[in-house]
Amino acid sequence: MQFKPYAQGLAVAISLAVLAGCSSTGGTQDGSMDGTSGTGAGGSDSASSQGMESGQGTSGSEMGDRNAIPEERTIYFAFDRDTIRPEFESVLEAHAQYLKNHPNTDVVLEGHADERGTREYNLGLGERRAQAVEQYLSVEGVSSSQVEIVSYGEERPAARGHDEESYAQNRRVVFSY
Repeated sequence: MQFKPYAQGLAVAISLAVLAGCSSTGGTQDGSMDGTSGTGAGGSDSASSQGMESGQGTSGSEMGDRNAIPEERTIYFAFDRDTIRPEFESVLEAHAQYLKNHPNTDVVLEGHADERGTREYNLGLGERRAQAVEQYLSVEGVSSSQVEIVSYGEERPAARGHDEESYAQNRRVVFSY
């Protein structure tokens, strides 16, 4: 049995290749390595922390810019639809204006659906809703490089009820800066 040593060596090599392929670099879900998002929102790096400690805080205009993100960050959709409702156009225009004025800011459009329908269908519907918002922002002049789409389908409901009011709250796209 001359092939047995080769088979054992091959099995060990394949096992190591599989383990190496499954290893992680330790990054976060948004792709950054330090736990902060790519835009610097929500996190602080050591330079900005040191600046704050030494009295070199952010300027008033920078804080004003951060506060300029539109307060309304959710738009809602009709049952089984991915068309923008007219009452939410002003919300979309405010976000488009903010993104055009801040070209280094990125946004994730999180598409959601209510629990009716299959998981696969709802993931697709959430994606189509987010794409409709992305298309609206694009027409308004927002760079496509600033926008990322994620669909959660029915997996992250805003309301846990099983009535029309809860379903209506779950049919949405959320702007996540």
